[in-house]
Amino acid sequence: MDRSQKTQAVADLKSNFSQVGVVVVTRNLGLTVAQSTVLRGKMRDAGATYKVSKNKLAKIALEGTDYAGLSDLLTGPVGLATSADPVAAAKAAVDFAKTNDKFEIVGGAMGSQILDAEGVKALASLPSLDELRAKLVGLIVAPATKIATITQAPAAQLARVLAAYAEKDAA
Repeated sequence: MDRSQKTQAVADLKSNFSQVGVVVVTRNLGLTVAQSTVLRGKMRDAGATYKVSKNKLAKIALEGTDYAGLSDLLTGPVGLATSADPVAAAKAAVDFAKTNDKFEIVGGAMGSQILDAEGVKALASLPSLDELRAKLVGLIVAPATKIATITQAPAAQLARVLAAYAEKDAA
């Protein structure tokens, strides 16, 4: 990498750190290309990204961001999983770590809050933003649905009574 490529890599990482809700630091000792491709696919499906970068460049990019505390975790072969949804990257990383012993969670950060490996696993157990939105919509819609069925019930009963009288008079 020449100097301009390094400058561009730092700028890309810095802009990425300013747009994400969570950063998960992982250690990948001996992942094959196929396993790495599977990991990136799972991250993409979850709405997250996974990037391996030079630790020195990542440390430079972290300076001046909310995630500056992650610098201590950047030792050895690490990768950075990021997502705008605070749960997506953590969930995808933890799910992949369960099936692959060469991949481990080192820690992470959610804004300026630094998380250890257990904190990332706890974050992964939370429902995603889309799941929370679906639950909220369900809670909002449920009372309206109940009101609609309650108001329709007397009208339906009245219609059945009138229909019964009409059939009785016709017979």
